[in-house]
Amino acid sequence: MRANPIDRPADLDVVRESYDRVADNYVHMVLTTGFGDIRSHPWLKASIDAFADTVSGLGPVLDVGCGPGTVTAYLAERGLDVSGVDLSSRMIENARRLYPKCRFSVASATDLDLEEASLGGVLGWWSLFNLPRDVLPQVLAMFARALKPGGHFITATHVGDEDLVRTEAYGGVSVRWTTHKWRPEQLVDLIERAGLRPVAELRLPADELTGPGLVIMAERPA
Repeated sequence: MRANPIDRPADLDVVRESYDRVADNYVHMVLTTGFGDIRSHPWLKASIDAFADTVSGLGPVLDVGCGPGTVTAYLAERGLDVSGVDLSSRMIENARRLYPKCRFSVASATDLDLEEASLGGVLGWWSLFNLPRDVLPQVLAMFARALKPGGHFITATHVGDEDLVRTEAYGGVSVRWTTHKWRPEQLVDLIERAGLRPVAELRLPADELTGPGLVIMAERPA
């Protein structure tokens, strides 16, 4: 049985076009500054390591919104059967160039066609805040169905009371993107409603580069 693909939001093509335009700038920033590399952030690295240890041996792992593949490649180094997807074809081109031994494909979180109970783990690592508020619950429910009993989901996102409309992206490219921020208790509630049981939570204070953040790991009950 397959989990049904979710209808795409009307502005997804606009988002994809804007994302493709700034993908090369973002990858350049990651390579030159280390931004987004979990190895430079001990608490984020610890979260990913805990996730890797937990899902090891449970089956395939899917990194949704993988960007240039940094975390996907790290998990592959840890021995996981992991693949990454991103809606930006340019971002996937870069990921394949940087990590040719890893598997990447172009897809949106709202377009995935996942087998029921087929995955040991799913990541939404600093990517799901791009989804509209009425779409995220559907995506979380899809992840829950796709996980095997005992499989785990991990997400990291921005925390706040109001959404942020961005008018400029990496490299000064003009865009109009919305970052949908969530309060920790709101996101935990959505995850529970999707059928997952939260098992760990990490709250990150604001720093010189970004506002407060949140990491949540949850499992599909056996």
